[in-house]
Amino acid sequence: MAAASTLRLRPWQRRALDTFLASSGGDFLAVATPGAGKTTFALTAARLSMPSLPGRLVVVAPTRHLKEQWADAAAGFGLNLVIDWVPGDLLPSDTHGAVTTYQQIGSSPEPFFGLSQGGFVVLDEIHHAGEDRSWGDGVKLAFDAAGRRLALSGTPFRSDTQSIPFVRYHADEAVPDIEYGYRDALADGRVVRPVYFPRFGGHMEWTAPDGAQLAASFDDPLARTEANQRLRAALSLDGDWLPTVLGHANDQLQRIRRQQSDAGGLVIATDQDHARGIAALLKARFRVEAAVATSEDAEASRIISRFASGRAPWIVAVRMISEGVDIPRLRVGVYATTTTTELFFRQAVGRIVRHIPGAGRQRAYLFIPDDHRLRHYGYTIADARRHSLIKDTREGGEEEREQTGDTDQLSLFAVHSATAAALDADPGIFTDDHDDGDEPIAESDELLIDLTRLPPPGGTPATVGAAGAGPPVGDRDERDRLRRINTDLTKELVLVTGRGHAAVNGELNRRAGIAKISEATIIQLNRRSRAAEEWLRTEHRRRRFTAS
Repeated sequence: MAAASTLRLRPWQRRALDTFLASSGGDFLAVATPGAGKTTFALTAARLSMPSLPGRLVVVAPTRHLKEQWADAAAGFGLNLVIDWVPGDLLPSDTHGAVTTYQQIGSSPEPFFGLSQGGFVVLDEIHHAGEDRSWGDGVKLAFDAAGRRLALSGTPFRSDTQSIPFVRYHADEAVPDIEYGYRDALADGRVVRPVYFPRFGGHMEWTAPDGAQLAASFDDPLARTEANQRLRAALSLDGDWLPTVLGHANDQLQRIRRQQSDAGGLVIATDQDHARGIAALLKARFRVEAAVATSEDAEASRIISRFASGRAPWIVAVRMISEGVDIPRLRVGVYATTTTTELFFRQAVGRIVRHIPGAGRQRAYLFIPDDHRLRHYGYTIADARRHSLIKDTREGGEEEREQTGDTDQLSLFAVHSATAAALDADPGIFTDDHDDGDEPIAESDELLIDLTRLPPPGGTPATVGAAGAGPPVGDRDERDRLRRINTDLTKELVLVTGRGHAAVNGELNRRAGIAKISEATIIQLNRRSRAAEEWLRTEHRRRRFTAS
């Protein structure tokens, strides 16, 4: 992907960038609604800052899939990031840095201290550093000596248990240096979509883990434990509530696809079995295929990427598309998880809120149970939407999963019935013929970036005005291609020479002048493959001579 020489920034991105560049401290927190363009802002800030910093660029992401997404986005800025760096290895000298995860930082923070020393660190969805004490401690240890630290979050967050490193707090609330909310984005226009919340009530009957027979609708006031059980009963594959809601959601998606043929839908499920059951239900009841992506599946990133670039109607996910993942064609969501925190809910909304430039007026729909907690979160977002749309017309915590308190009796939980009833909170939401008012056009500031200030790889500051300073930057796709070629040539040499893999690899590394293939630049990988090809030719000539 070619690096851009000019960037067109949204007004909030330009304000955030100006504020960041003018700040004197080492830490900066940007809170911006999903879909606003935090990645573009962060990579622009990194690219402009790195020429004056002696260290590498390190991005910390919540998941493996987001590592790849960050690396792909960075390539568009001329920044080459390694996604499979193994602590203890040297980074190839033709790269700018690495992308890692909070889990890896928590388990092995020490190598990242040296890697990031004096460099630039992006902490994506920084609230994850508070989910596990080892993650927060690891972030503090790994990046304490970084030159600049830029933390990002899609929604405001609190510190109810432990404070997150490099974040300022006031009364346990994180204090952002720049904040850009959903209401702001709607008012700017063509940044995010207006989101509507079809909500469904119903009547549920179930056996609690202690054996008690219970029945309630979503209107009945219940204690926290029973409310969680009621929600779980509604979302069960054994009742009629979930199939009813999925049917309405699928109908809505089909209506949208008549105007946007590649529009997609997302179901956020509770666990892996639940996700696969929902996919089977969609196929059996509505004759639509659904992809399934769960955190337990090693192929989840590939499944998400294939769905994002394709035209399939539905994907069902568990803890994989809750935040950060960029699939702009998603227009319909079904909230079918027992997680009930506001942070997770807003992250779910963020998956369907991203605006597609040039696609005209767009609306998104998140189908939700009428649980009082989810209803409150939906109303909060809907109020911001209504306020912004009326204004336009006039002017022109940590994930929380269900806790039963008696995990060894979970098998006693059983759903007897669950029926759904649509509660049309927003008149007309099931049609696409109502008017949201004219969408204002967001003014754009054009920021010119001097390519000669692009930091050279290897963590050495560029000389301003010295075009091409430093060794050439390696392309990630080319590096992966050359590594595959080297792997295939090594296997062939093992067969031809009769030597072991270690011996062949050692000889090829010696001929290419490298210690490990994981540390090799693209030039060195090319040199190594040529050495392997020459070795093979020699072996084949020797065999022909011996045979004659």
